[in-house]
Amino acid sequence: MIWNEEIETMDRAGMQKIQLERFKETVRRVENHPFHKERLQKAGVSADNIKSLEDLQKLPFTMKDDLRDNYPFGMFAVPRRDVVRIHASSGTTGKPTVVGYTRGDLENWAECIARIATMGGASAEDTAQIAFGYGLFTGAFGLHYGLEKIGATVVPMSSGNTRKQIMLMQDFESTVLVGTPSYALYIAEVMDELGVDRSTIKLKYGLFGGEGSTEEMRAEIERRFGIIATENYGLSEVMGPGVAGECTHKCGMHINEDHFIAEIINPETGEVLPEGETGELVLTTISKEALPIFRYRTRDITSLRRERCACGRETMRMSKIQGRSDDMLIIKGVNVFPSQVESVILGMEHIGPHYQLIVTKKGFTDALEIKVELTDGSLLESYGELEKTNKRIKERLHSVLGIDAKISLVEPKSLERFTGKAKRVIDLR
Repeated sequence: MIWNEEIETMDRAGMQKIQLERFKETVRRVENHPFHKERLQKAGVSADNIKSLEDLQKLPFTMKDDLRDNYPFGMFAVPRRDVVRIHASSGTTGKPTVVGYTRGDLENWAECIARIATMGGASAEDTAQIAFGYGLFTGAFGLHYGLEKIGATVVPMSSGNTRKQIMLMQDFESTVLVGTPSYALYIAEVMDELGVDRSTIKLKYGLFGGEGSTEEMRAEIERRFGIIATENYGLSEVMGPGVAGECTHKCGMHINEDHFIAEIINPETGEVLPEGETGELVLTTISKEALPIFRYRTRDITSLRRERCACGRETMRMSKIQGRSDDMLIIKGVNVFPSQVESVILGMEHIGPHYQLIVTKKGFTDALEIKVELTDGSLLESYGELEKTNKRIKERLHSVLGIDAKISLVEPKSLERFTGKAKRVIDLR
């Protein structure tokens, strides 16, 4: 099923025409904005001299620090009276990044989510339980209004209170679960603890985002719930969720190209890379009114491709996020992403889906310890089995990562669980 067939199946020439018109209009609206005016003039770009989408590459990148430096409202491009919603990042390091929305922005946001929810299998017949935290975080509200737009019944449960989450899932016969993939796995774990009969759970689809995940984690979620799990992508600075999402063919996330222009760059040099190459995703908003943003460096590592999808959509697709350029660990000169560790351990015998990476430095040498949770605590009593499991994990990790890591097998349920984004890395260097 396709929500907006005209846009989602539009040919490349038609989409690029929309993008160019909206790019010009966005530039025109910010030409006198203090932050953008100086940058546009320095780049020699104005709405009147933009000839093609390639002119976008003349503009400098926008960074998260630009939003923090203009905290709280310095990046807003409309009068405050026109801003009807404010969201913000968690602000775990320094000032949070503040984002605003006009009524038009909220309508476009709901439209983007409606497309993504539909391509993930949801419809007006569904009851969607949202297990994202409500608040300044964009995830819950983004999915909420988009799902209501398609006519689905929304259960705004929020994150946490997992036993009640399961009770309502049963009693309300929820058919769609919305949240982070790590929290979905935790819900499944609590269901097992409570002895919940899976036949009492009516879930059919999972719309997951808010953090990266691997195909192995998806397979585990689908196995435990008996659902089709799709991934969606977004970030507060450019809108929130709704930038892109998977259809049920699960072969890349379709980008809402009439609202965002995507580029891939070399994260070291800033050079724009050809289609198909892997690098850092850069996004430009072309419909945002309150907070337009040019060439925002997401730090997310992915690739783009344009070919028509089996679902009938023509929109550009981005591959699963491999990691973040700023989250990438360099251990003894080797690049390591947490997702690589996850792909190795998930599905291994005796091993659960929860893990933690601890990075330390001894003298001038980096050291990596990986804590891996067992599914059966009795294994800790068998030295022989423990050694075999440890060796198996170590060998597989070495073949994937090319480095040796200390493996610590820990008791079941001893690692922290997360109702929001999972925090997998502790860097003590």
